[in-house]
Amino acid sequence: MRPYCTAVIMAAGKGKRMGTDISKQFLPVCGKEILAWTVEKFEASPSVDEIILMAGKEGREEVQELCDRYGWKKIRQVALGGKERQDSVANGLELLSAQTEVVLIHDGVRPFVTEEMIRESIEGALSYGGCVIGVPAKDTIKVCDKNQMAVETPERSTLWQIQTPQTFQRELICRAYEKAKADGFLGTDDASVAEHMGRQVYVAKGDYRNIKITTKEDLVIAEAFIREEKA
Repeated sequence: MRPYCTAVIMAAGKGKRMGTDISKQFLPVCGKEILAWTVEKFEASPSVDEIILMAGKEGREEVQELCDRYGWKKIRQVALGGKERQDSVANGLELLSAQTEVVLIHDGVRPFVTEEMIRESIEGALSYGGCVIGVPAKDTIKVCDKNQMAVETPERSTLWQIQTPQTFQRELICRAYEKAKADGFLGTDDASVAEHMGRQVYVAKGDYRNIKITTKEDLVIAEAFIREEKA
C-alpha cells in the first residue's frame, strides 16, 4: 500500500531577478502561467494525494483564481507564505492533513518535474528518510572570497546541483523545521534543514531540464521545452 503524499508547492516569491512587474510564477509561457504548468504535474500524478499552495500576501488571490479557473481537485488549501522560503515551508508543514506520511516540497516555478522524479523522490524518502532531486555539476565550481578571488576549486565529481522536489517522511521534516526554528538556523534548502538536525539526505538523479525559471533567459528555454513536449 502506497503512502499518503502531500505536495507543498512554493508560490510566494516575488521573483526580483526576473525584472518584471508580475511575479514570475504568474508569467505566461505558451499560453499558461508557469505556476499552472507546475501544479498540473502534481495534479496529474497518481503518487500525490493532495496539494498545499503557499502564496504571498499580494499574490494569494491570484493563486486562488488559478485554482478556480483550472478546476484543480487536489488543492487542500491556498495558504499564506512567510518572509523567507523557509518560513513558507514551515507554514505549509503546519497545514498537513492527519493522514500525510510523505511530504514533497517543490518550487512553483519548476514546471518540468516529471512523474518519474516524483515517484523516485518518494521512494528515496521512504528508504532514507529524505531524498532530493539533483544533477551532477557540468561546470567547474570556484569558491571565491569577498573580492571575487578564487580560493578553492572543489572536486567536480562530488558536486551536484540540487533541484526539487525535496521529499521527506513527515515526522523527520517536521522535527527538522522545529529544530531550525529553535536554533535560529536558516538553511539554503529543505535538505540543509534536515542536515542541521544531523540527518543525511539521499540525492536521486533528476534531469537538466528540471530548471527553476528565474531569469528572462529561462523563459526562452522554458518555451522551447514546452513546444518540444507538445510536438
